[in-house]
Amino acid sequence: MTKTLFEWAGGAPAIERLTEVFYKHVHQDPVLAPVFAHAGDDHAHHVAIWLGEVFGGPATYTADHGGYPAMLGHHLGLSITPEQRTRWATLIAAAADEAGLPSDPEFRSAFVAYVEWGSRIGMENSQPGAEPPAAAPVPRWGWGEAPPYPG
Repeated sequence: MTKTLFEWAGGAPAIERLTEVFYKHVHQDPVLAPVFAHAGDDHAHHVAIWLGEVFGGPATYTADHGGYPAMLGHHLGLSITPEQRTRWATLIAAAADEAGLPSDPEFRSAFVAYVEWGSRIGMENSQPGAEPPAAAPVPRWGWGEAPPYPG
């Protein structure tokens, strides 16, 4: 049986390491720091729980934090720019190296595919007038495939 991306990455400890390293850099980055200036001390942990669920781990974000609609709601009104989205994607890919996530091409391809997809969804839902869906499941990312949502 094939491991989930969550298991392949090293489970919750690896994802927590990733978000700790990542947000340490985010808060020092001139492009991203303003976006996250008001994020609470538990922000990195909540993102780790989100990513864990997305990559096939336990459904803790859905159970404890409101699932996909809540995540989209956190982006409302942020007006994320294409530059900020690109910087976010670049920094989290670099943080995966620093945090010691697996470096095999298959894992990194799936990881970066989600980062691209998720950051673009976040940017779209941060724009004025965005109306994210009121109900939708957390995407479950696998090896080389996007979640099957209708367009």
